[in-house]
Amino acid sequence: MLSTPATGAAIDVAPTDLLGLEPGDLRAWLAARGEQPFRARQILDGIYRQLAADFEAMTNLPRPLRARLAADATIAGPTLRRELAARDGRTRKVLLALADGRLIEAVLMLYPAGPDGRARASVCISTQAGCAYGCTFCATGQMGFDRHLTAGEIVAQVLYFARELRAQPWTAPDGQALDHVTNVVLMGMGEPLHNYDNVLRAVRILNAPEGLGLGARHITLSTVGLVPGILRLAGEPLQINLAISLHAPTDAMRLRTMPVTRKYPIAAVLEACQTYVARTNRQVTFEYVLLAGENDAPEHARALAALLAPLRQLGHVNLIPVNATAAGYRPPSGEAIRRFRDELRRGGIGNSVRAERGDDIAAACGQLHTREGRTVPLPDSPRRIADASGAALDLVVPMVDPE
Repeated sequence: MLSTPATGAAIDVAPTDLLGLEPGDLRAWLAARGEQPFRARQILDGIYRQLAADFEAMTNLPRPLRARLAADATIAGPTLRRELAARDGRTRKVLLALADGRLIEAVLMLYPAGPDGRARASVCISTQAGCAYGCTFCATGQMGFDRHLTAGEIVAQVLYFARELRAQPWTAPDGQALDHVTNVVLMGMGEPLHNYDNVLRAVRILNAPEGLGLGARHITLSTVGLVPGILRLAGEPLQINLAISLHAPTDAMRLRTMPVTRKYPIAAVLEACQTYVARTNRQVTFEYVLLAGENDAPEHARALAALLAPLRQLGHVNLIPVNATAAGYRPPSGEAIRRFRDELRRGGIGNSVRAERGDDIAAACGQLHTREGRTVPLPDSPRRIADASGAALDLVVPMVDPE
């Protein structure tokens, strides 16, 4: 609470969300309040190493400073509205309520050790409440757009699961105990490049050694193909992974499911991707949702291979059997998927099929939100559900299997 110089009348000032401040910004924020620079290091240690959920838990700070921070700032993040866990215990989805009552989703996926011998804990996070781009096969795309998330609201989703893993580490089949987040994918609700500034600020916070310290190559951003955003991203000094939601080999086909094609046709998207590859020497993943009878025929695969041929080893296709949504699409048969993959290989295009995860908990982005409604009152106490009680749904988690 502050007062105006002219009248002395009290005015409400929203507390500063410290989760949305990069380390340098936090130092400046504290300096403006007469605090020494080393206090920033202590606070960052409390947030990202101790994983404190409130200032009172930061016992490395003097009590008067903790009280002042509690009055002027926050690190609380969103409130749990609902949680579902898959039957195998390796996929958990949360519905989180923001301060204004809007709902977003985040998913934790736990993977056994891969070729590198390390188990992984990957978190899929949202960047917007709703989405403006209206892809017909995406539950979030059918909601419409509410607002951008702040950088702090994006970071808070990762911290939610970081705290969960710290409190209850996952034991992988090979006996590894995993107590921290290893990968982040920005593939939940919303279009990350539509919220460019907040998303990149959040990525820098997650990547910063004083922040969560997550390696840039363990962060993947997915976009429907916003060309200006791809070109901006190509100039960033961050080696994050880029994934493009392509889903069709021609503009005519893509337009049927992705209205954004009117503004950014495939040729423009691929030109931007070639610029991105030339500047970063990073592989681009092309996500391709397989819709039975729509885009899953061998001729579609051949056209896709020809389209991506200029990128060769720096272009990879991630095939995604469609989720069950209100639009009524069906996933192809296993044989149809195998034929599609074979055609891509013959065309020299590396590809993989996204593994089904969380098929019993509406794990695909927007689906749990759709069940709950656009906004709901916060409950007196959060409701945790260990397992879905209804019939299993044929769903897949909306993200690449991160390296």
